Amino acid sequence: MTKRYLPLLGVLTVFAASTMIPQYASAAEANLDCKMHFQTSSWSVIYKHVEGTGLVTCANGASMHVKITAQGVGLTAGKSRIDNGVGTFTDVHTIDDVLGAYAQGEANAGLVKSGSAQVLTKGTVSLALAGSGQGIDLGVSVGKFTISRAR
Repeated sequence: MTKRYLPLLGVLTVFAASTMIPQYASAAEANLDCKMHFQTSSWSVIYKHVEGTGLVTCANGASMHVKITAQGVGLTAGKSRIDNGVGTFTDVHTIDDVLGAYAQGEANAGLVKSGSAQVLTKGTVSLALAGSGQGIDLGVSVGKFTISRAR
């Protein structure tokens, strides 16, 4: 009687194995290398507001112009701009994974020459930001950093 079910068992095994291949492929694709070059300007007096633009490029050739906004609250004051910022994304499957709202915590201090370095997170996707520019800023804030498709 077991010989009778062997062909069926073989077909089920092949089917089960074939359904697992896309899962392994998508896990491997989560390592898509994406970077963002950006510029922002910000002002703050207790409330912090940031606006900017950028270009996200990925190793697979995909690229997208993006709009950057951020809002936060805290003990902060100043005005600054970042001219040559670079962001590196982790755990990205497709370029669309970089879009959305990231949790942000920031501490900064700058006079004339201003700099920024942050690590932001949105679910499993993380974004490490670094940049330099000019301005005056001092404070600590928490908020939301949003990347959206440029219109």
